[in-house]
Amino acid sequence: MATYEYRCPRDGAFDAAYPIGQAPPRTRCATCSAEADRVFSAPLLNAVSRPLTAALDRAARSAEAPEVVSRIPGRRGTPTRPNGPTHPGHARLPRP
Repeated sequence: MATYEYRCPRDGAFDAAYPIGQAPPRTRCATCSAEADRVFSAPLLNAVSRPLTAALDRAARSAEAPEVVSRIPGRRGTPTRPNGPTHPGHARLPRP
């Protein structure tokens, strides 16, 4: 099912769902039952959340001009890894 936009001369724009490719050029308004014409509009371009949009923009920018860093980025307040192995079985592994 796809969502199509129609415009009623009395009540304005409203959405209606029809199977893809089967939307009629005119339909009845749900409020006043007047004939409403189908309107061609942009397909939900604002449906992406702001954090996702920002992450996609950063990824696109870094493909052309990656940021140069002087240290490994990390979160503030996260505990650092200990120097020794975290699992006791790892202590018996050969060292390089």
